[in-house]
Amino acid sequence: MDDQTRIELEAAAFRRLRQHLMQDRTDVQNIDLMNLAGFCRNCLSRWYQEAANERGIEMSKDEGREVFYGMPYDYWKSLNQTEAGPEKQAAFEKAFRKNVGDPKA
Repeated sequence: MDDQTRIELEAAAFRRLRQHLMQDRTDVQNIDLMNLAGFCRNCLSRWYQEAANERGIEMSKDEGREVFYGMPYDYWKSLNQTEAGPEKQAAFEKAFRKNVGDPKA
């Protein structure tokens, strides 16, 4: 497979993942994704922004989110995000916050 075909297939897979997360499974909360997979929609939008910045395209965090979410993030959030319950928050803290500042982590 040539590089251009590989890039096109990767881009198609990314677009399908984005559609799945943004339209098909809006019931899955970002904290659920973080607790299960270690990344969420915001991570994907940040990676998009970072890739643009690495290529000399100026893009802010909010601009990256708007591109990824297909609308301003706060609007998408108001339509789809719910408050995480104590169990989800505790799982997040355990997985992602316990080692902050720990040089062994």
